Amino acid sequence: MRKTMTWVGAAITAATLPGLAHAAVPGFDVDTASRAYLDLLQGPARAKSDAYFEGGYWLPLWNTLVASLIYLALLFTGVSQRLRTWAERKTRKRWLVPGIYALPFVALTTLLTLPWSIYEDFVREAQYGLMNQTFAAWAIDAAKAFAIGLLVNALLFMLLFWVIRHFRRSWWLIGSGVVAAVVLFGALVAPVFIAPLFNTYTELPAGPIRDRIVAIAAANHIPAEHIYVSDASRQTKRISANVSGLGPTIRITLNDNLLERTAPAEVVAVMGHEMGHYVLNHIWKLILAFTLVFLAMFFVVSRLAPALIARNPRWGVRDVADPAATPVLLLLAGLCGLVLTPVQNSIIRHHEVEADIFGLDAARAPDGFAKVAMRLSEYRKISPGPVEEMMFFDHPSGENRVRRSMQWKKEHVPGATVAVPTPIEGK
Repeated sequence: MRKTMTWVGAAITAATLPGLAHAAVPGFDVDTASRAYLDLLQGPARAKSDAYFEGGYWLPLWNTLVASLIYLALLFTGVSQRLRTWAERKTRKRWLVPGIYALPFVALTTLLTLPWSIYEDFVREAQYGLMNQTFAAWAIDAAKAFAIGLLVNALLFMLLFWVIRHFRRSWWLIGSGVVAAVVLFGALVAPVFIAPLFNTYTELPAGPIRDRIVAIAAANHIPAEHIYVSDASRQTKRISANVSGLGPTIRITLNDNLLERTAPAEVVAVMGHEMGHYVLNHIWKLILAFTLVFLAMFFVVSRLAPALIARNPRWGVRDVADPAATPVLLLLAGLCGLVLTPVQNSIIRHHEVEADIFGLDAARAPDGFAKVAMRLSEYRKISPGPVEEMMFFDHPSGENRVRRSMQWKKEHVPGATVAVPTPIEGK
């Protein structure tokens, strides 16, 4: 539910005035102001938040372990070899064989990982009160994702194995470019063709919130003809917003939880952050950064896979260009991805910090941003150690975001005072 907070009036009005001098307020103590927000999360609520997020530290390891055991089983039982033989019988076109192989391979691996997926994506979310879907509704969404994955993987298998066959020494270099191209294409079409399969998107209604968002967008030369709201509340309790798409399909979307569960100043603060992603070209920069990650992973896989295949003739894999080698390639890629998880988190977190700074300057709602950072503590540990944050957080911690907001308030809001935030419902 939206709350009308007694402290919003003076603080937010001052924070949204244009042309303010950037001089620190001598009597405003950042630590005291930050503590007023951080103290909103105490006792059982904080223990629950920490438990949920810290449990997530292990999920990449368990995901990799489950996948690795399945890939090894497919190799040692000869199933991968038999799937390739079956695919070869279905067509005389060599380039098509990997795509046909991908269909039963993806179906089988999805089936084998289904118990773990149900626990991770449904049971665990429900246990911590974040799931709004029934199991039947969740299963329907999962089936849609499976169908999309089946088609995408069939295409990707054909492209990658064609590259491997024709560029034996440099396939890792060209292959990473192919994956980057597929990611680019996916980013382009996802908002228009994929996202609507899972949620309904409508225009943000006219009113004070839209007016403020449009004004911020205009001040930063951001197109704001369309501002979308998704019905994410049918699936999750989480509040969120995002920038998606590329070129003509790029858009800023907020979910209905953000509208229903937060105050106007919080909505505006979040949208300022999302506009930062747009203005700072973060989608393009992230794709470039992750292309370099793909490059490193493909290089390692290209060096280790041939040796593994040669030492295990019982797998029935001819060479690295054989579709039956898919479990070997994915096993190695998964292990590389696990090792590189802190790097990937740091790349994303760096861009999130940049967007935070932009959003504070654009929305000029530091108390709104601090309050929404505390709401995110439902599923993010609020105060990790520095190493912990570097290793496991792909967004800045709530404490860092609150302190950054209060520091901004001290430096940009004349006569700033320490707010007394209202409690967060459910805390």
